[in-house]
Amino acid sequence: MNKKKVAGAMMSFMLAAGVMAGCSAQGQGSSSSSGDSKTIKIGVNMELSGGVASYGQSLTDGFQLGVNEINKKGINGSKIQIVKVDNKSDAAEATNAALKLISQDKVSAIVGPATSTDTKAEIQIATDNKVPVITPSGTAEDITVKDGKLNDFVFRTCFIDSFQGIVAANFSSKDLKQKTAAVLIDSASDYSKGLSAAFKTQFKKNGGKVISEEAYVAKDTDFHATLTRIKAANPDFIYLPGYYEEAGLIVKQAREIGFTGAIIGGDGWDSPKLVELAGAKALNNTYSTNHYSSQDTDQKVQDFVKAFKAEYSGKSPDTFNALGYDTAYMLADAIKRAGSSDPQKIQQALAKTSDLKLVTGNLKLDKNHNPIKSAVILEYKDGQAQFKTKVNP
Repeated sequence: MNKKKVAGAMMSFMLAAGVMAGCSAQGQGSSSSSGDSKTIKIGVNMELSGGVASYGQSLTDGFQLGVNEINKKGINGSKIQIVKVDNKSDAAEATNAALKLISQDKVSAIVGPATSTDTKAEIQIATDNKVPVITPSGTAEDITVKDGKLNDFVFRTCFIDSFQGIVAANFSSKDLKQKTAAVLIDSASDYSKGLSAAFKTQFKKNGGKVISEEAYVAKDTDFHATLTRIKAANPDFIYLPGYYEEAGLIVKQAREIGFTGAIIGGDGWDSPKLVELAGAKALNNTYSTNHYSSQDTDQKVQDFVKAFKAEYSGKSPDTFNALGYDTAYMLADAIKRAGSSDPQKIQQALAKTSDLKLVTGNLKLDKNHNPIKSAVILEYKDGQAQFKTKVNP
């Protein structure tokens, strides 16, 4: 074990000890105010640097905008104070961040992380200390239910992998009339594997055939050999449920070897860096399933777009901005109904969330703490993600 690993282990041990001491002093759950009853501390455990920093930064910006709006009126006379910790796009760091937020900062709830893998890393810590967690974008099904058992303190704002994979399969077979697919996944990603499994089941049910299955590992940069094998199988399209860093390069290299068919991805594509990596022209005839589009004419969407642009110098909000924003309102709604900053009371209120009108759709949590809400299909044209259609659950 190198020095860095030893230091990390020691940090985790000391933080864990702090959590135990905190629970001993305060009972189950944590106080949020540090003496100020008008302040509700909310932890933000996000990927602010590292491989998927684009997600974490966008979610945090959206969450901050929502909190700014909420604090103008307050919640039962109190205001939210955000405590941010960078988990560096690393599962071990996500665990350490959760430990710090609970033991040192005494937060009432944690928002984040962004990815499924990093979210899973904090679940046990949050559950043991009875502090609710809301992941805005962790879509893996076993985040909220593991081995048939509900994770009582874990919630999400986004729809789950199975729904997104089914939407992609139905769109490809029914709208695009595609008959054969190649599936290319990140073999180390719970997100990628979850979408793939749901997609394959539904695509086959629709009468389609998966004629090629390949895999890569995050941080790979040369996909030419894999894509050459896929091209030789001659599929109508490629299903690519990965994150933007690899997806951008894969789309670019697929076009370089002469693959002209459609390529379909998931919400993990949503980043300005996708266009930088792939190139605008290469992205033509590609699609992705997503939670929202800034081009949706719904008034709530357009009000959000206007507010976001005003706050962030005219920048158009992406999906992760919208999910972060919605998470602020979802949490504020629960705090208001709970009438308390007590983590366990907030957890109980979150579990009863229903008919909440948000930017990414009207939200109701099912018995597994998963939202029942709409999805959208985006089509890339000359580097721009265009709203194509909305799919209701």
